[in-house]
Amino acid sequence: MLRGLATLSFWAHDLDAAKRWYTELLGIEPYFERPGYVEFRIGDRQDELGIIDARYAPPGAVIGTPSGVVAYWHVDDLPAARRRLLELGAKEYQPITEWGDAGFATASVTDPFGNVLGVMYNPHYVEITEGSEPA
Repeated sequence: MLRGLATLSFWAHDLDAAKRWYTELLGIEPYFERPGYVEFRIGDRQDELGIIDARYAPPGAVIGTPSGVVAYWHVDDLPAARRRLLELGAKEYQPITEWGDAGFATASVTDPFGNVLGVMYNPHYVEITEGSEPA
């Protein structure tokens, strides 16, 4: 039923500021823009990260306050990615946390717009993207 992540959407009260922040973080310009929305394609599979003007949020949505699900993006160097996010003004949400002895580790921050951005070192992700069989 669920075949893969299509687009991860974040909300921002200041879409222009969010566009600038994510452009600096990612080192690329959005590949798609329209009034109230910008979208970046990132990572090995060109996953989509959409930033939506908070005016279009569903009724009752909590904007600007961390809550709910944390989506984790794989990074090759978790400490360096966390450090870069904090240098750009993100705030720590969850410190680097190792999960067992299999090499999985996560961290998360809140971006300047209140969205939770998770980063993770995931050995399974590396195995899959390099084409080897999972252990």
